[in-house]
Amino acid sequence: MTIQELYKIFLACGEVTTDSRKIRGGELFFALKGENFDGNAYAVKALEAGAGYAVINRDSETAANAGALDTGLSSRLIPVQDTLRTLQELARWHRSMTFVDGKPITVIGLTGTNGKTTTKELMKAVLSVRYRVTATEGNLNNSIGVPLSLLKIDKDSEIAIIEMGASHPGDIKELVSVCLPNFGLITNVGKAHLLGFGSFEGVKKAKGELYDYLQRTADKAFINADSKDLCRMAEERPDLQLIPYGLQYQGAQILPADKEHPYLRIALKEEGLTVETHLAGSYNADNVMAALAVGRYFGISHEEAAAAISGYVPVNSRSQMMQKDSNTLIIDAYNANPSSMEAALENFRTTEAPHKTVMLGDMLELGDDSLPEHCKVLKKVMDMKIDRAYFVGEEFGKAAEECGLADRDLDGNTEIRFFRTSGDLAAYLSTHPVKENAILIKGSRGTRMEMAII
Repeated sequence: MTIQELYKIFLACGEVTTDSRKIRGGELFFALKGENFDGNAYAVKALEAGAGYAVINRDSETAANAGALDTGLSSRLIPVQDTLRTLQELARWHRSMTFVDGKPITVIGLTGTNGKTTTKELMKAVLSVRYRVTATEGNLNNSIGVPLSLLKIDKDSEIAIIEMGASHPGDIKELVSVCLPNFGLITNVGKAHLLGFGSFEGVKKAKGELYDYLQRTADKAFINADSKDLCRMAEERPDLQLIPYGLQYQGAQILPADKEHPYLRIALKEEGLTVETHLAGSYNADNVMAALAVGRYFGISHEEAAAAISGYVPVNSRSQMMQKDSNTLIIDAYNANPSSMEAALENFRTTEAPHKTVMLGDMLELGDDSLPEHCKVLKKVMDMKIDRAYFVGEEFGKAAEECGLADRDLDGNTEIRFFRTSGDLAAYLSTHPVKENAILIKGSRGTRMEMAII
């Protein structure tokens, strides 16, 4: 079956799914296969549940046994060489065949070490002032999530924002070949997924695959002109067309936080405008400036954009601030790496509060850099004036041994505790509650630091 023929089936079905448990009726089911699952085994069940068609691997047991099924089921099985590649080809074709005012739909590709999802949501809020926007849902930003996001584009969409994640060299190159972005934005580059990238230079090379694509296609990149790393990456690609932005570049200023203004605020001096947000942490300023730059390029004034940004309230443990009992919680526990951890701690250092506590979980996938990077975090926390420091995970445990730390009171002021899991920390907090504190909660997704919110 050609991709054009499959596209006609997709248009008739109207929706794609990869989860046989979520069939509502009529969908095009893709039987994806991974290390721990094989969707081919559920293809027939998906059809029986009401899926219109099921795309399966040609070499699967389901394909081999198709002849034993009744014609009503077997005729709706579509065997292909590779279901994931076919899903990506279908998404690329759909992106190419979607037009707005006679031109292919505008796609903005977004990647970076930190702040991707927050920046995406801010960009969506700003662009939605004037356009009908389709954006990546949640963090569906990998080889499966990107095509699924593209296939959500409908006839009413005018702009698509596609978030792209990477943990290995070549990941971004693969994803841009699927989403074919007209514009790109790298939020930043930092030490993350070093186990896959090998080094910080590997991170820059991998994220730079977005710039490589835009250079080849003569399309444009929004760039944080304050970032030396990003500017250096752009200089290595002299033909890359740039749309610069940045706090220093634009003469903007982060306003101090206080009890009456606990969230990030940015003064735009040239416009005489203050951008109010519901984001915790000055490290989100670059994300805000990126959204403002994208909005301005697409004809949205800073006043309109500022109003849209002020209405965005973060969820899912990303830069959230919440009041719980007598404590003020800063929850940034969706992910963590050395650069985002340093930014969060530095921001917390400047937070005004009579009593402070940090609850930090392991930073995962750092490879050989894990021990020294966790030791850096421990030393940074020890230099901060806080009441309590609670650490979760094996990596912090190893770093504690390296640094000669154990559960104790430091200088009679700071309580230090190490826990194997976030559940162990939650159990400790149930009998040793923290009260009237500002609390920073951060860690990699795998540590599930949100469990510490009791």
